Amino acid sequence: MFTDEAALEERLATPSPALVADLAGLDGDLLVLGAGGKMGPSLCRLARRALDAAGRTDVAVHAVSRWSDPEAARALEAADGVRTVAFDLMDPEADLAALPDAGNIVFMVGAKFGSAGAPSHAWAVNAAMPDRVARRWPTARIAAFSTGNVYPLVPVGSGGCTEDDPVAPVGEYAMSCLGRERIFGHAALTRGTPVALIRLNYAVDLRYGVLADIASRVRAGEPVDVTTGHANVVWQGYANEVALRSLRHATDGDGFTVNLTGPETASVRRLAHWFGAEFGKEPSFAGTEAPTALLSDASRCHALFGYPDVPLRTLVSWQADWLRRGLPLSGKPTKFQVRDGRF
Repeated sequence: MFTDEAALEERLATPSPALVADLAGLDGDLLVLGAGGKMGPSLCRLARRALDAAGRTDVAVHAVSRWSDPEAARALEAADGVRTVAFDLMDPEADLAALPDAGNIVFMVGAKFGSAGAPSHAWAVNAAMPDRVARRWPTARIAAFSTGNVYPLVPVGSGGCTEDDPVAPVGEYAMSCLGRERIFGHAALTRGTPVALIRLNYAVDLRYGVLADIASRVRAGEPVDVTTGHANVVWQGYANEVALRSLRHATDGDGFTVNLTGPETASVRRLAHWFGAEFGKEPSFAGTEAPTALLSDASRCHALFGYPDVPLRTLVSWQADWLRRGLPLSGKPTKFQVRDGRF
């Protein structure tokens, strides 16, 4: 259990021996683009600690973001040895040549919420920007976050889409994310850029995520919508590790694609009952479970990188304790219930 955010950040920034071993062979500095988001600061800390544990103090970790929260940047600099760079990647006058050279890039930039009302912005961020990045660092290894939203909704009993299943994105957000994949894939094919595409859904770090969404409603006595009755979730610490370790698997040609999530097809109704037991409340529900959901089969990921180190039932216990302690939430719901692609 965690007594405060500092304890949570410490857990998220503790590298596994496998991550230390993989980053020990890193060739060139690490550049994290979009490092100021929900996952970015913890990924940067994790990378820095893994590199230090591997004796690779010669490898710099550069965290690029607008850094609208300057304190977050100062904390990364002072406490963790991460080199923060204030830079607006969406500024049309911004020259990417001003950013550091690097042999390895984690691309975390994305636009999701509001994309239904501003589709051109979603395409500019999710599809056009990757082209600028791939041209600026044509020989760097690039691990780019994508999303399971590039897949269609599938029957709950199917086990989820594999990386070999056809994509069928629903809505502007999902289509623009497939655009991101295609642009990086084009760089891999035409310029030999080593690329790894990471289709994530849904990361959990207690301040946000599917579990926080469900637990908050149960605790408040509000009905839980079960129309989208099943979901995949995964501990954010594991998600960050997989993103960093994917750099070793980045390839040119057809590139490397991996689904990143937990092994369970988690029932929203069951999760609500688990939280009800944690809080001593009987959950209430709205809607009826649809036969389909956005689900991914991450067996390739688990075979390459091992199973997530924090199981689902433990995440539920951690999430309930976090809320009981009154610890902060990000205020950014996942909207995992959305079925029409309009975020």
